[in-house]
Amino acid sequence: MEIRLLVTFEKVAAHLSFTQAAAELKYAQSSVTSQIRSLESSLGTELFDRLGSRIRLTEAGERLVPYARRIIELSEEARAAVVETDEPAGAITIGTMESLTSYRLPELLELFHHRYPRVKLSLRPTLGDETRRALRHGVYDIGFLMERETEHTGLKSEVLAPEPLVLVAAPGHPLAGAGELATADLADAQLVGTEPGCPYRDLFEGELRERTGAPPPFMEFGTIEATKRGVAAGLGVALLPRMTVRSELASGALVALPWEPPFRLHTQVAWREGKRLPRHVRLFIDETVRLVREQES
Repeated sequence: MEIRLLVTFEKVAAHLSFTQAAAELKYAQSSVTSQIRSLESSLGTELFDRLGSRIRLTEAGERLVPYARRIIELSEEARAAVVETDEPAGAITIGTMESLTSYRLPELLELFHHRYPRVKLSLRPTLGDETRRALRHGVYDIGFLMERETEHTGLKSEVLAPEPLVLVAAPGHPLAGAGELATADLADAQLVGTEPGCPYRDLFEGELRERTGAPPPFMEFGTIEATKRGVAAGLGVALLPRMTVRSELASGALVALPWEPPFRLHTQVAWREGKRLPRHVRLFIDETVRLVREQES
């Protein structure tokens, strides 16, 4: 079994898609199909069931996945041991979400760009469930999570910092002058937010549903910047990480409403449990922990 065939197999198994595997590996789709057939021929068994436009792993394919990952990781470790220099080098695929990319990571990305130019970082915008799935399947090396839970099946994680949330509105909003707000007081408020799947949006919606019966529909703006602009324009209220609205609160463009979320989120960095971390990946995790904790202090 050639390493390159196992690499292709592992990507197809992770995505359950020849098209996505080809795009990530920068191959023509026909090349991916040919390599999978070559691997199946060498093993004497089919690794995927073809179901029209969809595929799934056969029992043999399921059994091969953990071995393929171990062989690939060991080959990468061997290569690093042979060619390792004093300068860290290698590629890191990172799953992250918009708020963390924009407000937590710029200093870290700048550090690696200037100090470790041979470490190539590729950021993939995904949310919690998708990020965890990609980590377990080996599609991502590292993932950033903003979650209530700090332990995740099949993953190792390091808590970087608590992530306070704040309910914000325009200064002229009817709720802006309230002394104290209960969840029931938000029943008639127009809610502005990012897309479903965002952890604080989903938790906020669940809390409103539990306390008020049925929350009003969200006016979805997609991005945090667009959400902030919508709120500032008086279109509604939004629950956002405090780090994303610090400048607007300081300038008075937005005001914090006196409502305390009954849940807490933690920003975390995660990787697949049992994965042998190459030197440059371990360095990235260590620098992430150091820089975020410096920001907090």
